[in-house]
Amino acid sequence: MSAAGVEAWSGKDRRDENFPVGSFLIRRDLRRHVHAFYAFARNADDIADHPHLAAEEKIARLDAMEEVLLGRLGDGAAPSAARLRASLAETGVTPHHAADLLVAFRQDATKRRYASWEELYEYCTFSAMPVGRHVLDLHRESEAAYAASDALCVILQVLNHLQDCAQDLAALDRCYLPADLLKTHGAAIADLTAPRASPGLRRVFAALLDEITALAPLAAELPGAVRARRLRLETAVIVGLARRLATRLGREDPLAKRVALTKSDIGAALFGALRYLP
Repeated sequence: MSAAGVEAWSGKDRRDENFPVGSFLIRRDLRRHVHAFYAFARNADDIADHPHLAAEEKIARLDAMEEVLLGRLGDGAAPSAARLRASLAETGVTPHHAADLLVAFRQDATKRRYASWEELYEYCTFSAMPVGRHVLDLHRESEAAYAASDALCVILQVLNHLQDCAQDLAALDRCYLPADLLKTHGAAIADLTAPRASPGLRRVFAALLDEITALAPLAAELPGAVRARRLRLETAVIVGLARRLATRLGREDPLAKRVALTKSDIGAALFGALRYLP
């Protein structure tokens, strides 16, 4: 398997994300390490979401990334994994968080439907929570902050699923909306192919927003739970942006257009984070 064959960059980068990824708020000497983790995750995600690769090939490529990450395969097979391995060696952060992400991406290669909120939440324990935990470990924060970080990461993941629900189905025949919620609210996966959300689908969106609203108080504790001042600011901004995106998704239709944050949302989140400056 060639180096180019394992990792196929999608063209996306940090500027395409909803939320800051190693922004200027992160301590300068740690940013490259955050970016290394992001590049690894981005390349693995590109493999899992590749529209023309068979599931077996996706899993083989993800396995190769893990082998490079753990030093059991040559660096050329997966350059972003090699870069992250070097970062981990320099910082002393465990590779377990990155390996957990690969569990989720392997699942994406084979699993295209979710039965319940509980099943979706379990997926988020691998697809989302490791990101926050890695950043906390990189800053030498206490594991006591994990719970708030986990809640925030689940919120961010579900918001992304709602934003991209129609595109995920169209491009990958993948639907993260739980089947039991669809049934309860009189909706169907086929509703995602319409130009606008049906009333039943709107109720499903509202039910998922209710689930993340229940997590929001715990997530809001994260800025106060970290010691590093710049990380407090970054997490406070993300909490604010998540709140504002959830509000937008509650009143806008992700089938009719992409529901995204605006400059005013970003400005308001930055302003709200200033109380964590001291």
